[in-house]
Amino acid sequence: MHNRGRSRGTLGLSQRYTRREVGRILGLEPSRLRYWERLRLVKPQARWGERFYTFGDLLALRAIQKLTQSHVPARRVRRAIKLIESQFSTASVPVQELRLMELGREVHVVPPGSDRPFNPFLRQWAFPFDMPVEPAKLHAMAGPTPEDFFQSALDCEDRIDTLPRAIENYQRVVELAPHWIEAHINLGVAYYQLGHLSDARAAFISAVQIDPLNGISRYNLGCTLEELGEFDEAIDHLERAARAMPAHADVHFNLALAYEKRRKRTAARAQWELYLKFAPSGPWAEQARSRLRRYSRRKPSTPIPFRRPV
Repeated sequence: MHNRGRSRGTLGLSQRYTRREVGRILGLEPSRLRYWERLRLVKPQARWGERFYTFGDLLALRAIQKLTQSHVPARRVRRAIKLIESQFSTASVPVQELRLMELGREVHVVPPGSDRPFNPFLRQWAFPFDMPVEPAKLHAMAGPTPEDFFQSALDCEDRIDTLPRAIENYQRVVELAPHWIEAHINLGVAYYQLGHLSDARAAFISAVQIDPLNGISRYNLGCTLEELGEFDEAIDHLERAARAMPAHADVHFNLALAYEKRRKRTAARAQWELYLKFAPSGPWAEQARSRLRRYSRRKPSTPIPFRRPV
């Protein structure tokens, strides 16, 4: 089961997005994301042949996007961050821990522990009359946004006893932003964690309908269907997930299990081998090897001897 990339069998519900998902959420081209990665504005985690961004990365990317849309070059944003680090004698600071803004056509940064913008190029704080007027009150008047509910749900995900609140918040997100695929996926994972498999299936089906090519949605739906005993449908979705994420070891593990339940031994063996190819030291590696050894213990057929002429 995956919460945008969370491995099945782990209890941590970490927030992760693929480059494609980030591009869809923010309307960014993959080339632009790769460029910002090269500038070290964001540092996604590399795993399974994919780049995964955290929710904090998503917030940082939104801030960078807003600046570049105001014609501030990304390289100047990076320079501003480096200057802040040197001027305030701090180690490398994640962009999501800084507030970035454009004042007077220049990049300003609100350093950690401060509430005022600082111009690192001029080495001076912004004057009060330069700062935006009452942005917090305007936001409060608008009421909670889908992003607010999403973040509240994330804050409730790390403990089983707060998962019902996470579900309530994700339900508000999908009501307000019905095409936010990550909210549907997270809602399904929360239901799954509580053992509400029918509700989880419905949430994952909604995610698949939004983006039929999303491998995480297909994988989660396949795992849920497998536990519900709907093995043929599970295999269909897991096969689609394997095509979308061919280097994702957990997909091959669960597809092998589903094949075994349908007595497709040859197909199952191929999936065990693929799991070990991509996760030779993974958490389920010994189980995969044990399954493969069981296949190899089958007694080979005795060859028919040649007949001799009488």
